[in-house]
Amino acid sequence: MTTVTIKDVAREAKVSVASVSRALNGSGGVTAETERRIREVAARLRYVPHSAARSLITRRTHTIGALLPDLYGEFFSELIRGIDQAARARGLHLLVSSSHDGVEDAAAALQAMRGRVDGMLILSSRADLPFLQANLPESLPTVLLNSAVRSPHYSVLNIDNEAGARAMVRHLVDCGLHDIAFIGGPEGNFDAQQREHGYRSAMAELAPDGLAQVIPGDFTEEAGYRAGRQLLAQARRPQAVFAGNDMMAIGCLYALKEAGLDIPREMAVTGFDDIPVTRYVSPPLTTVRVRIVDLGRSALERLAALLDASDQTPVSADTLGCEIVVRDSCGARGLPPAATT
Repeated sequence: MTTVTIKDVAREAKVSVASVSRALNGSGGVTAETERRIREVAARLRYVPHSAARSLITRRTHTIGALLPDLYGEFFSELIRGIDQAARARGLHLLVSSSHDGVEDAAAALQAMRGRVDGMLILSSRADLPFLQANLPESLPTVLLNSAVRSPHYSVLNIDNEAGARAMVRHLVDCGLHDIAFIGGPEGNFDAQQREHGYRSAMAELAPDGLAQVIPGDFTEEAGYRAGRQLLAQARRPQAVFAGNDMMAIGCLYALKEAGLDIPREMAVTGFDDIPVTRYVSPPLTTVRVRIVDLGRSALERLAALLDASDQTPVSADTLGCEIVVRDSCGARGLPPAATT
């Protein structure tokens, strides 16, 4: 089969090769009638533009890179879904890689994407300012998600983790529960640190006489299961356990139910993120809702704005709010949720 070239389209449409290029790239310089004729000829001949050649001309790949700590779990699948939806709406492709929270993996992933993407979305606990400066061209538009970095070179989009954690503790206290354990996240993880800080400050303010304890975790179901077993072995069990994410809450819930506990009568269980599966566990999980798809979509839209804007456009640092979703696992289905502010 003979490959149709841009010269074939130009000859059939009776225009120059440059006119075909301008018409198909949408860069102007041809009349509406000429552009219509060129597009009709290109469609009839089934001409497919050569993306590499077009990139050399436009200096754009129309591809966005996303670096995540992992690709496993509903949080990341929902985040990618939001990014992809927004990217497709703008005619952009998505190139995704993971760092598994290793510095070398993260650096290798960024190096592999250089020259192949027009901008980067980065969610990684390893991506501090020295790491970014060492591995990213300063001119590459970049949006950081859930990051402590503050720099005029990078836009940041964070979740209000601390307010969400405080609201959950307030909700549990309003339910009459004061002995509340917390399952923490990975060491050095920005989200985990903020959520634990919100828990500690809320307990000190709202339940100063309650039993407060933090059990180490790593955001996995296995960590939640281990934490549940640890709580079961205690002489004084907490009235409630607040897990730093939903996956750990689900693991903990399984351990408690495996031991025969009546949830929530004997111990309430709550989480953070509101991943889709939380609606379907038994009992359905009360959690702090992060609109994960919106987080991904908003991050891509901020990056697209940087790509379209002038070099003088300032970067931004924004925070997305959270809300409490009350289900059966806390025993307070009829009570209003606590405010997150």
